[in-house]
Amino acid sequence: ISLLSRFSVKYIRCTLYNATSLQKLLPGIGIVSLLYKRVENWPLMQSPLPTLCISTLYLLFVWLGPKWMRDREPFQMRLVLILYNFGMVLLNLFIFRELFMGSYNAGYSYICQTVDYSDNVHEVRIAAALWWYFISKGIEYLDTVFFILRKKNNQVSFLHVYHHCTMFTLWWIGIKWVPGGQAFFGAQMNSFIHVIMYSYYGLTAFGPWIQKYLWWKRYLTMLQLVQFHVTIGHTALSLYTDCPFPKWMHWALIAYAISFIFLFLNFYVRTYKEPKKARPGKTAANGISANGVNKSENHLVVENGKKQKNGKAKGE
Repeated sequence: ISLLSRFSVKYIRCTLYNATSLQKLLPGIGIVSLLYKRVENWPLMQSPLPTLCISTLYLLFVWLGPKWMRDREPFQMRLVLILYNFGMVLLNLFIFRELFMGSYNAGYSYICQTVDYSDNVHEVRIAAALWWYFISKGIEYLDTVFFILRKKNNQVSFLHVYHHCTMFTLWWIGIKWVPGGQAFFGAQMNSFIHVIMYSYYGLTAFGPWIQKYLWWKRYLTMLQLVQFHVTIGHTALSLYTDCPFPKWMHWALIAYAISFIFLFLNFYVRTYKEPKKARPGKTAANGISANGVNKSENHLVVENGKKQKNGKAKGE
């Protein structure tokens, strides 16, 4: 298959190098990116295999990690969580800034923006920011690793795993095919939301004393739901205006966003709308949350990894 793919690409490069002609032959597929070398030699971009291997190892850890931790004490990772979460704040802030400044300087339209495959400095800047966005989704696998090492297995929900695994894997396709154009909008919006999200989780990692100031957790889920609706609206507008961007990506993105709306709505209703009562396997954090502290049934704050006894957290 690899040899066939290489032959096909070389053949296309020799006979149909003109992007406009190729797009006419293969409308809506966006295969023109096969001719484009901007990301070809960037880490993880030569082949989908490394990304697929990383995602497979992630799923194996989701399956085997809890078994390995079954008879072990949970890890105490407060400092690690603080550094990790605020590191993710800085990374997402960098991505947001690069996408915002790059798209602004390139004169991008928020209604319809085609992919510019030239070596324009602003386009390269946007492509690099999108690559970092893709890498950040791989780093976010650590959210799940930390949950399992701290024996917070109830937080490793289907939504959590589905979100992490698909985002990293599918964004490889986005970077390979469309490292710019319409792709900038979703990444820019999502990175901004992740700045807020990881700020929250970084603060919760400091411990119980700060919990009373973090009353706004439910609004993170609401913000994520708004994001998915905006994504659908923006993508539908692109289809309506017949924006020259791969149509199959538009439809796939709409379907993907709808799946998240259903999953996040289900989480929101179960967590914030249903009567407060003990439920087996109750998820204590949203599908993409990372860390922090939990509240016990009597609303006393209990630090992660410590057991409550007679109204007090063990180890206090």
